Amino acid sequence: MASAEPLTALSRWYLYAIHGYFCEVMFTAAWEFVVNLNWKFPGVTSVWALFIYGTSILIVERMYLRLRGRCPLLLRCLIYTLWTYLWEFTTGFILRQFNACPWDYSQFDFDFMGLITLEYAVPWFCGALIMEQF
Repeated sequence: MASAEPLTALSRWYLYAIHGYFCEVMFTAAWEFVVNLNWKFPGVTSVWALFIYGTSILIVERMYLRLRGRCPLLLRCLIYTLWTYLWEFTTGFILRQFNACPWDYSQFDFDFMGLITLEYAVPWFCGALIMEQF
């Protein structure tokens, strides 16, 4: 049996984009249930999420390859979390210039310009930890 070839960067970007898109829909559905007890579980996102997640996770993959063996797991997860905040803020800021930013965290207590919120630090960190394990 021949060994499988590794996926190309474009193939991995596509998988990361679809995975991020799916996770976003599932998260918003769960959030809607927890906050409003909506049994319809309406999960939503924007097509922009494909680019945002695909690109971000591909960059995190590169970070992992450089950081593994150089710094401990929890520090790597902190770095990934900080990257996530920087990426979310940057993409949100750019999209907002075109009235296309699909999220607004203004209602959160610890938001910054409505583009990022400290309340999501633990979920982002846990997501980074899960990503490291798989």
